[in-house]
Amino acid sequence: MFKKVTQSIVNQMDPKGDLVPVHSILDHEHFKPLCLLKRKRKAMFHPSPCYKRTCYRLDDVLLPGDKSTESLFPSGGGQDSRQFTIKKSVSDRVDGGLSLSVDSASVGLKGAASLAKEWSIKLEKNNILLPKLEVLKTERKINANHSLIQQLQKARQNLYVVHETIETSEETSYTESTEAEGNFMTQFYAKFCVKGTRENKQSITIPKGCTLAFRAIQLAITDRSWGLDYFPEGHNRLLVSDGVSQGKLGLLQAEVKKNCEILPKLSSDLSIILLKAFKAVMRDRTLFQELSQRMEAALDETGSWELKTESPDLKDLLSTLQYSSSHILLQMAEAITYTLDALDELTEDQLLLLLESLEEKIASQQLKLVGSILEHDIRQGKEHFSVDASLLSFSREKEQKITIAMVEMSGAKLQMDGSGVCTEEAVSAIAALYVSLYVLSLLSNSN
Repeated sequence: MFKKVTQSIVNQMDPKGDLVPVHSILDHEHFKPLCLLKRKRKAMFHPSPCYKRTCYRLDDVLLPGDKSTESLFPSGGGQDSRQFTIKKSVSDRVDGGLSLSVDSASVGLKGAASLAKEWSIKLEKNNILLPKLEVLKTERKINANHSLIQQLQKARQNLYVVHETIETSEETSYTESTEAEGNFMTQFYAKFCVKGTRENKQSITIPKGCTLAFRAIQLAITDRSWGLDYFPEGHNRLLVSDGVSQGKLGLLQAEVKKNCEILPKLSSDLSIILLKAFKAVMRDRTLFQELSQRMEAALDETGSWELKTESPDLKDLLSTLQYSSSHILLQMAEAITYTLDALDELTEDQLLLLLESLEEKIASQQLKLVGSILEHDIRQGKEHFSVDASLLSFSREKEQKITIAMVEMSGAKLQMDGSGVCTEEAVSAIAALYVSLYVLSLLSNSN
């Protein structure tokens, strides 16, 4: 729910800019001004930059000096703060037939369903002026012996510093309620949610001072000097976006092959273990974050790895990886992290439908369907397209409904004759669904 709120705020405040939403309320403290971040690997399902925490601040990696980073904050006059309010209210009702609102949290395919969302958030923009950081770099040198700096340089990774945040100026509650009559989605919640059926009403309380979104700038580090890189990495973001929007499915397939090269080579036993872990994290967000953090640590670590867990759902996988060679571990960590990043782009409902699709053994056909959508040239506005109607033909009506609902949650509207409509903004979500289906289908078919 927190991710829905932050993404909605970014869409309203800066839809075409570089404001980045915070995905987890548990991590919001790590995206405050002057926090240091690493950049996630580029992917076609990431239309904008994605970052991950380092648990360090800029002051932690600088050598001692007369000028403190605290001087950049209000007492030093280096921070600009502005307050404003954002409100949103949504109320929908669906009666009969196949119908779906793309950004809804629930879908009614049969019978009647209603959805209500309402929130009002008072926000504060905090901005550390970049000229102040320019002055700081002349007075405080980088600590080249710091473990974070050494590891990043060895791994040839870049470091970023948060210079602007959007935070809550008071405690806020977000409520979302769903009522359904004969809604087939409730079957999947009862079957796959580890805590039982999904409740009709959900709410989350966001504390005062919680970071909802941020902007970051890359640090240019050479020896003991550092600076701000205003034009990093050329125009990679535009190139990635353009590659997907032009319907170049081959680019996405090449990306998947590069990041998941090891998966087709896995033994049947290891495929089963990995698939079990993926299914577990798709049901449980806590397990999802644990596996993600373990794999990111393995990718960043330069020495030995400790892959221990208290979770029985992850124990088999982490135990197997613990005794693998460093080369195999890194390849597996890269493939798992890439897959988790794709799964993280899907909605909770899509994850549940993916689990059902695996049980119904229809993921391979769904993969072909999603791939055929990505082959089309989807540009600005709503683009009409057509896919082979046989890809929507299943042995049971239930399987057909699952597939259509899951695809529509990514923003592609489908009709039974194979015709459809899609927006350019939805293509990245469809790409994430393609990657998820590819990996899950591959692991399922190898059993």
